[in-house]
Amino acid sequence: METDRVFRGSVPALYDQYLGPMIFSPYADDLAARLAGLEHGRVLETAAGTGVATRALVSALPQDVSIVATDLNQPMLDHAASQLSSERVTWQQADAQMLPFPDGMFDAVACQFGVMFFPDKPRAFAEAFRVLKPGGRFLLSVWDRIEENEFADAVVAAVATLFPQDPPMFLARTPHGHHDAAALEAQLRTAGFGSTRVETLARESRSPSALSVAVGYCQGTPMRNEIEAQGAEALAAATRVAAAAIAARYGSGPVIGRIRAHVITATR
Repeated sequence: METDRVFRGSVPALYDQYLGPMIFSPYADDLAARLAGLEHGRVLETAAGTGVATRALVSALPQDVSIVATDLNQPMLDHAASQLSSERVTWQQADAQMLPFPDGMFDAVACQFGVMFFPDKPRAFAEAFRVLKPGGRFLLSVWDRIEENEFADAVVAAVATLFPQDPPMFLARTPHGHHDAAALEAQLRTAGFGSTRVETLARESRSPSALSVAVGYCQGTPMRNEIEAQGAEALAAATRVAAAAIAARYGSGPVIGRIRAHVITATR
């Protein structure tokens, strides 16, 4: 759905505030650590979003490594740039399926939880291959199935009870709808990558409250577009129902749930 790629208004800030530390930071730190051995050169980040992984890369990589952080969505990039001031980072709007860079420009390409939003994944993979230097690495991550990501699963189930005729399924359809790692590996090899490796990483998702979880998912993702289409009071109602479901299962104070993702390394 086209609305699955719409991040505007207050969504970028809420996405970064609530979901950044809760689900993205643990994997951003892991991704950055995988590139920490790079001593100099350039890293391209595609689908950088609000810059959670970008900030981790700046912290982990040596000073002689520069980063070009790109995203198709300008409001997300604007928010990312407002959160990080670094001469090593260049922010640039770009479509990962049609990158505006010459062949062999980058030593590594990183894409944290962005592949799921690409309408044409093989084309995006071919573009990553094209802009990499020989021997360069393409690191990407995708969420595992929604049942392995407890907060997201609980929120979707709870909100569906409010709108049984038209349940908001963004989280299941897009972030958690592209978890077939074998299919992604096949597409990467077709794009030209000589070797691929998949690691499935389980982590803990932590949030200060059940309400924070509900706000993050219901108001800080494109799920909001589906909810708001149900009426003027729908967003507030969905947030309440989601928070109640999380609190009933995980408690009323700080909450901890399971998250799981696939991290794929492809070498040119």
